[in-house]
Amino acid sequence: MFDQFTVVTDPVGDSVALSAIFAVLPLLTLFVLLGVLKVKAWLAGVISLAVALIVAIAVYAMPIGQAVLSATEGAAFGFFPILWIVINAIWVYNLTVESGHFDVLRRSFERVSPDMRIQAIIIAFCFGALLEALAGFGTPVAITVVMLMALGFRPIHAASVSLLANTAPVAFGALATPIVTLASVSSGANPDPRLTVDTLGAMVGRQTPILAVVVPLMLVALVDGRRGIRQTWPAALVAGVSFGLAQFVAANYISVPLTDIVAALVSAAAVVLLVRVWHPVTPADLGREPEAAAVPAAREAVDAELAGPGTVRAAAGTRSDTTSTAAPGLGGSGGQTPPGDPRIDQTVSTGRHRGDDREPRPTDQARAATASGRRIADTPAEIGRAYAPYLIIIAIFSVANLGAVKTALAKEPWTVKFAWPGLDILGGNGKPLSSVTFTLNWLPAAGTLMILAGILTALVLRVSAGRALRAYGRTYVELRYAIVTVMAVLALAYVMNQSGQTNTLGAFLAAAGGAFVFLSAILGWIGVAVTGSDTSANALFGALQVQTAARAGLDPLLLAAANSSGGVLGKMISPQNLAIAAGAVGMAGREGEIFRKVFGWSLVLLLFMCVLVALQASPVLSWMVP
Repeated sequence: MFDQFTVVTDPVGDSVALSAIFAVLPLLTLFVLLGVLKVKAWLAGVISLAVALIVAIAVYAMPIGQAVLSATEGAAFGFFPILWIVINAIWVYNLTVESGHFDVLRRSFERVSPDMRIQAIIIAFCFGALLEALAGFGTPVAITVVMLMALGFRPIHAASVSLLANTAPVAFGALATPIVTLASVSSGANPDPRLTVDTLGAMVGRQTPILAVVVPLMLVALVDGRRGIRQTWPAALVAGVSFGLAQFVAANYISVPLTDIVAALVSAAAVVLLVRVWHPVTPADLGREPEAAAVPAAREAVDAELAGPGTVRAAAGTRSDTTSTAAPGLGGSGGQTPPGDPRIDQTVSTGRHRGDDREPRPTDQARAATASGRRIADTPAEIGRAYAPYLIIIAIFSVANLGAVKTALAKEPWTVKFAWPGLDILGGNGKPLSSVTFTLNWLPAAGTLMILAGILTALVLRVSAGRALRAYGRTYVELRYAIVTVMAVLALAYVMNQSGQTNTLGAFLAAAGGAFVFLSAILGWIGVAVTGSDTSANALFGALQVQTAARAGLDPLLLAAANSSGGVLGKMISPQNLAIAAGAVGMAGREGEIFRKVFGWSLVLLLFMCVLVALQASPVLSWMVP
């Protein structure tokens, strides 16, 4: 039951092709359940995990005990570090909602431009890229989706826009962790001296920037169709071109880990400067679809308790000078002025809240303004506090990633590595799989750093310890289905990887020989679609890419980079990211709707990347390869 297991690639008739028919079953099950049968993501993940276990045991002859232990390690990895960062990032967001400062931040973004299409570019693309650069692992989707909801986006649109925007920056996310991982696994499988972090980052920096140019155009098309492109293409192009150029320059000439930080800040600055001198035509019917936002019960209860006389609630996509219940959270929302409404800023006189003696919150000011028919002008101090959580996050992550600090935190007792108990699996080369070693970097983990950021945020925003702890508990409740989904999908990924199913799929695609150059990006896409992580996809297939390149006479640097660049396009259809997006907008159980909304975009961008890589392997664009 717990006997040692050696990974095999061709268990069915010694044929990779026949074995691939069985190896693909868990993925087909997952995608059919989500996209066709509209099964809830957590249930689809559990069912697909069961299929993967059956294939591993019955077809690949993996001992039952080893298969189950593999699943438990994957589930544990799904919680830590992936869910650990997502949960704590959303807690930080919930603290801003609890204090009312999220609405101040929303109004600040809204003042840049009242046009929802411009807001999609600034928040989902630019700000989301900054969050991806700092944390990754679903954090950008989790935070930007609720910001869009609070601005009046329908839940399905908010989720779709955030997922689509989370493409171009992913390869350099979490301070280029995917590139670092790719360099580690590929350099050990191929002697090419170019397989380093700097050169791989430079090559990826010659692929994903081209995606960045078109993604903002797709965003405005997703928000407002052809009319959106026709009316806002200048802003979309400025955002995409500035991001792409900055990403190229940073990846090739400045710093691979800082690539997305530089690109996000440059792109945001470019768009803000543009809208100071140019304003798009904003149609009166923009964003006024009749669908109401789904609001978690916890938020409804708190809003009901805090609502004062004369407060009228508004769902996302409606126009009202009211408090917002669109974004899921924990109450304390401030005044909302929907996109497109003219703003009349007046000084608002506020008193104490419910007779207590503390400072009035932005929430109190918004309600006082609502009751008197006025709209508030946020003070510079409140605006500074609203931005403080993100400045705190940037500062903490920057310090934690300083060379000396990062090296110190990577050692015991701050980071502990251990073999997963009872798991005994050998690769085809007869050596233990590296994935059986679990890394518990409990202090330097992004999620732990986010907790520290949350504590400092609570102090800056004057949220009491009791309210902060209650907010933390409710965050777990809000994400309960997403937690199950992510842990199930990562368990599925580990079973497929450690039983040999993913190797079979990779070997089947690699059998295409020279034509593999067109398919290499698809391999990365599959890896991210399954695991939800470009880092994991690079760990799964990075070595396979460079080994196949050697056999087929292709450039290993190009194929390794294609694995990462193609992988970013699978992020938007990954069940774990779908679950995060759906949970954040109160659509848990309706992940299939979001999946169908973004699947076509994912395929279009994937085809684009496949063609680009093929051209870079030909004399047409071979000059782009370092």
